[in-house]
This record gives sequence, structure tokens and C-alpha cells, in this order.
Amino acid sequence: MAKIIVDDIELDVPPEFTLLQACEAAGAEIPRFCFHERLSIAGNCRMCLVEVKGGPPKPTASCAQNVRDLRPGPNGEPPVILTKSPMVKKAREGVMEFLLINHPLDCPICDQGGECDLQDQAMAYGVDTSRYAENKRAVEDKYIGPLIKTSMTRCIQCTRCVRFTTEVAGVAELGAIGRGEDMEITTYLEAALSSELQGNVADLCPVGALTQRPYAYHARPWELSKTESIDVMDAVGSNIRVDTRGREVMRVLPRLNEDVNEEWISDKTRYIWDGLKTQRLDRPYVRVNGKLKVASWPEAFAAIAAKVKAVPGNRIGGLVGDLASVEEAFALKSLLASLGSSNIDCRQDGAKLDPALGRASYLFNATIAGIEQADALLIIGSNPRLEASVLNARIRKRWLQGNFPIGLIGPHVDLTYPYDYLGAGSDTLTDLVNGGGFAEVLKGAQRPLILIGQGALARADGAAVLAQAARLAVAVGAVKEGWNGFSVLHTAASRVGALDIGAVPGEGGLDAVAMTNPGGVDVLFALGADEIDIAPGAFVVYLGTHGDRGAHRADVILPGAAYTEKSGTYVNTEGRVQVANRAAFPPGEAREDWAVLRALSDVVGHRLPFDSLAQLRAALYAAYPHLARLDHVTPADAAAVNALSSAGGTPASGPFASAVTDFYLTNPIARASAVMAECSALASSRHAAAAE
Repeated sequence: MAKIIVDDIELDVPPEFTLLQACEAAGAEIPRFCFHERLSIAGNCRMCLVEVKGGPPKPTASCAQNVRDLRPGPNGEPPVILTKSPMVKKAREGVMEFLLINHPLDCPICDQGGECDLQDQAMAYGVDTSRYAENKRAVEDKYIGPLIKTSMTRCIQCTRCVRFTTEVAGVAELGAIGRGEDMEITTYLEAALSSELQGNVADLCPVGALTQRPYAYHARPWELSKTESIDVMDAVGSNIRVDTRGREVMRVLPRLNEDVNEEWISDKTRYIWDGLKTQRLDRPYVRVNGKLKVASWPEAFAAIAAKVKAVPGNRIGGLVGDLASVEEAFALKSLLASLGSSNIDCRQDGAKLDPALGRASYLFNATIAGIEQADALLIIGSNPRLEASVLNARIRKRWLQGNFPIGLIGPHVDLTYPYDYLGAGSDTLTDLVNGGGFAEVLKGAQRPLILIGQGALARADGAAVLAQAARLAVAVGAVKEGWNGFSVLHTAASRVGALDIGAVPGEGGLDAVAMTNPGGVDVLFALGADEIDIAPGAFVVYLGTHGDRGAHRADVILPGAAYTEKSGTYVNTEGRVQVANRAAFPPGEAREDWAVLRALSDVVGHRLPFDSLAQLRAALYAAYPHLARLDHVTPADAAAVNALSSAGGTPASGPFASAVTDFYLTNPIARASAVMAECSALASSRHAAAAE
């Protein structure tokens, strides 16, 4: 530790700290525009100037100098840093004056107004007049895609956006051309950005040069109610803030959580909100003579009760969709159990995961933050860039630190970091189990990480692939005291929570494929299940939010609440229990899903034993105590992986398919979003051009 004095406060800090970090550790506030904790240091803006006693007779950029570079006083006294001296005050005022020379000062119509670093720091550190009367420069706005709106005359060349896309997103499509006053940030050929994380540059921009195009001119920040929630677009469980005005969601922003998403979110998470307003189911429907007719809740319930009472319990089944919360999956399972049915499944894609094998068999056991502790990675049947963009950025972050060999078995794709392509399918995995090649790299690592994607598990031989991956994990030492590198990457937000409560077929029960095939079941409850085709014959009760595939097939439609319109528990891919809070209310006659199931249970004569969400959660926590530990990962017993590794079965030959082919259209909310449709079309044209 190094001893320094900041504004008469003496403290010890690590020598690798920058002066800016040291000053903040002492409680001093240092303004900055270009510096960001997660990006490399640029030293562009000079707003963070401080005075170093005994140093050069001029202000020092505190972001670009380390504490170890400071010289002690003539008698060995600790270095002294001043953050409020007349020199510093004059320097900051000068920098601010320079920054505002060419800034258009269009705060009243700028979307960054009210959340603008330049605005705030001009008030705190600037002066009230400018000595410059020359004409301001103007810069042509650039097209960089349908998500980010540019007003480049406002740009102060802090290069945060350039560093983010290059370092964090791994897509070096933004850069600078020109020098001095002619410098401009651009995509060079005015092409749209292709990163799935590009929306984060709007958060990083300290002025209004980059703003969110879909949100432009919709609202001001002080008009919005802000609700902390959880994202359900993938299984990462990114922490988000949902901003609403009245009943309408206006935007979605990231929240800081170092263990999950740091401070980034994917573009699907951020721009999905227009899909919450369109193609919504806002009243019950009943199919009469082949056509769906508007009905009242009692009429819809009566139609369901008539069918349910006419068939035996083992001819009734239930599907849990990808966006369902734990509470409603628990309510559906309880309802089916009361009807005498064990036909329930949360695995629409047919993934061969089973809670009977132990919780460690389906969790991302290394944890998301644990990726940074790994020293070798094997990806099996997954494209984390599309399946979990924020987690992929974490893998890239670890790769940038060095000494991190990565191998891939599956489709050959661009992951934003280099890797050894080992092969396309299960034959390559079998070869690794038998030793040699990349297996030796994994064996030589202290903490190898084996990442198994749904593309490898959603096959007829998925159970054998899972067992083979477990054998490899045990053979290379990925499962040992203090480290469990056997990690399953899910794509559905509901999957881990539903597996935790056993939403899979009981003894003699039918799985999703069997229930949806001809002759499967007579009555099928589809809880937001839109990613599976249901054969003709079954009477389908669809409880969901959008007029998607599930609603088109339904005989009775019950309108439910989207994830922003209810309080629900979600368990992410690593087993972290989190709660999404209600930010708005469902439209029309739509109700929260658990309440619909509770009301329906009354009509069918099997009343569920809870009348409120609190009572439901009390029953849930009593049955599954680990779900009460919020924002906590309950480690799974690694013995399950060892047991799985000894399971029999040999995978069939054949390549692994990708679980997600279109990043932007993976669920009903995304498919209802005009913004996501535009992004999908752009991505398709980009892939078509690359294939030519």
C-alpha cells in the first residue's frame, strides 16, 4: 500500500490505483467525461485535472497517472494531491469552456437533457460566460443503425463508445477519422452496428451525441416512474430498471450487479418495450365453430371446466413457457396435481435435463462471475453471443486478460474472440473424452470450464450428450474441491426455476413432445408456451400475453400479465434467485397468471390453497426453501455431476444445431416488437451479404 495525502486527508491506497481512484477513495469528487471504470484509459477530456504538489507546475490528468508514479516530498513526506486548489478550479473552468466552444447547447430538445454529464458538470465546474464568439462547427449526423440516434455536433470525442464496442462488445465498428477540430466518430462506411450490446453506448455517452432512437422524443426522465426488476429475454437474469409513464413502459435501462450483468444489458433486453404494447391479449376468447370469439371470464372458465371434468386426470397436461415465473409454474403444477395429472413439462425445446439427476446437472455451476476465475474454456453446442450476450461479454473480458484457451464444438460462429474450432458435433466430444488434443489443455488448467448449451441437449440423444460432457468434466478435473466447472447455459428465463420445482413429468407422465404429438393428451394447459407446435386433437387452454403461436392454436385464450406487469421470481442459469417487480399493469381484462390459475381451480372444483401472492410464496418457500434466498446462489452438490458421468449411453453422430438462430425474435414479446423486427431484417441481410 502507498501512503498519500488528498486535500489534507491521509490514506493508504494500492500503488496501482490511478490518482482519480485515490482521490475518490478519500471522498473527493473528480469530474470526468472520457474515464470509465470498465474501459481502457484514454486521457482525452482533461476534465479530471488535479494538482500534485512537488510535481510539474501544471495540472495533472488524474485518470492517466498512477499513485506509484508520484514522488515523495524532499524529506520523504507522502505525496500531496489537491482537488480544490485555485489552479484546479481555473483548469477545470478552462477545459469546460473549451468543451462548450462548439457544443450546440440544444438542451431543451436533447434527449439526454436531465441525464447529461456535460449539463451537470457545466453547472458544477464551469463558468457562466464564454469568451468565444466564433461560429460553432457542425458535424453531419451518422447512421449507425436502428437503435442509436446520432447528433454528432454534440460529440466531445471522449471515445467511450469506440472503446466499448472494441473492448467489451468485441465488434470494432466505431472509430475516429480526421484530426483536431475535424475529428469525427463514425462507422467509416456509415453501416449499422452489428453488436448485440450496442445500446450500451447511449448509456456511456456523457453528452447527447448518442441517444436511444426508439425512445427519442417520447418522455423526459423526470416524468417517469422507475422500478427495479429482472430481465427475462434470456437466462442470464440481467438486473434492469423499467421506466414507466402511467400504464406504459417507456424504456428499459441496466442496473449495476457485478455478479450478473455488471452494468451492461443486451439490445433485446433494452429495446423490447414496444413489443409490450402491440398484439396484446386483453380479454378472454373461446373458439366456437372453428373461430375465436370474445368471451367473459366466467364463459371461458365454464368452457374449460366442461372439458376438464369430462376427461380423466391422466389425459390432462401442462406446458410451462420460457417467460413464466416460478410462482405461476408452481400454481400450474399444483393445479395439475389436484386434477390427478403428472403430465407437466417446462422443456419446450425437448432438452434432456432432469432435476432427478441433481441440481448440479442443469446449473451453470461455475457462476457467471466465476468465468473470470477460469483458465480454460470448452463450449459445447452453444453460441453464447446469441444465447446470452452479456455472459459472452464476460467470457471476452476473461480472454482479454490472457492465458485463456477456448475450444468450440458446434456451429462455426463469430463469438467476438478467437477460439480453437474442434468439430461440429458429438463425435468430437467423444474423442475429447478419450483424451488428447484440447482435452490435454483442459487437464493442464487449474480451473477448466465446460459450457454446455441447449443446442447439444435439445436432441433425441441429449441425455447421452449431457452424460458425455459430465464424463469429460470429471476426466479433466473440472469438478473438484472449491471448483465446479460443469456449467449448463440455458436460453429460457423460466427453465431453471421450473426445474427447481420439478415441473417435469412425474412417474408415468408425458413430456412436452409426447403431449403435443397426435393422441398425446385431451386437455393441454399452455402457460405462455409459444415455441412448440401442438398437434390437432387436444383442447388447448392458452394463458399468455401475446397473439403468438400458442394463441393461434388455442381453443380458449386467457389473457395474462407480461414480466413488467407482475411480481415474479426468476432463477437464472447459475441458480441465482431474483424477483422481478411490477412496473405497470396488464391491459384490459388481463390478470396475473397465478391469479387466473387460482380462479380457474375454483371453477374446476379443485381449489388451490392460496388466495394471495404472499400465501402462494409461503407455500413455495415451504416446499423449496432455497427459493427464499433472494439474490443468492445456492451451490449445488457436485456429486450429481460425478453420478451423471457414470451414466451410460453414447451420443449419436451428427452436428450440434444452434439453439438460437435469430437473436432478435426468440419470444412472443420480441416477435411483437417493430424495433426487433427491423434489427432482425438487418441481421438477415447482413448474413446474406456475407454468404455471397
